[in-house]
Amino acid sequence: MVIVIVLAVILMNSVFFGIREDQQVVVTRFGKPVRIIRTAGLNYRTPFIEQLTFFDKRLLEYDSNPTDILTKDKKSLKVDNFSRWRIVDPLKFLRTVGNEVGAQARLDDIIYSELRQELGRKDLLAIVATDRESLMTEVTKESDKKARQYGIEIVDVRLKRADLPDENLIAIFGRMKAERNRIARQYRSQGKEEAQKIRATTDKERDILLADAYEKEQNLKGFGDAKSIETTAKAFGQDTEFYSFLKSLEVYRASLKDKTTLLMPADSEFLRFLKASKAAPAQGMKKSN
Repeated sequence: MVIVIVLAVILMNSVFFGIREDQQVVVTRFGKPVRIIRTAGLNYRTPFIEQLTFFDKRLLEYDSNPTDILTKDKKSLKVDNFSRWRIVDPLKFLRTVGNEVGAQARLDDIIYSELRQELGRKDLLAIVATDRESLMTEVTKESDKKARQYGIEIVDVRLKRADLPDENLIAIFGRMKAERNRIARQYRSQGKEEAQKIRATTDKERDILLADAYEKEQNLKGFGDAKSIETTAKAFGQDTEFYSFLKSLEVYRASLKDKTTLLMPADSEFLRFLKASKAAPAQGMKKSN
């Protein structure tokens, strides 16, 4: 009884098989394909005669090794790329590449060929800075066309890195540094020019302000002097003798300094107030006597 049950289980496992949502199956009979099953669920086969080959329906990834590519401007570029692909025709896939390992080897050849062709049409700057997106779109399109003959759809090809060879990096960095220094010198020169313009404008405004202030000062000073002269004239006009006396004192102060000798007639007008000052004490003495 147990033997019968075991044989029945083995027979059922040989006849019936299940397929997951992420799988597809090629059923072959004596090596020849008889049908393809893409729908998940329970299926059957002729035991010991039909064989099953399972393939993945999911989106697969392939990460290639870095390769050297020559650009249009003869620059060597080390490119590291990856791709996403899926099996869309399992029968054709089985007949041409057999399995995923064979498919990745074929993808490596196809994608590298397209990368070398498309990147070889562009300069280094365009690849790195401006045309990268359009280049990879074109590489994906052309690679997918070639991969269809193997039952493969290439969904996307992308660059992970695009570097210069190590021996070129020092020269590139040197040129970049020189360019940045040139730009810095240009900015400093422009800054000095602007500073000179600002200083010139400021000096001009300062000179104008000083000139205006000096003019106002002179006007006020002239007005004050005129008022002073007018006031003095009015004051001394009331007593001309006293005015003459004050002016003579100013002249004496300016002329009669230490060890000063003057030779002039005794009746000189210059000595009038000096004579008067000497005569005044003498007269006072006589009155007191």
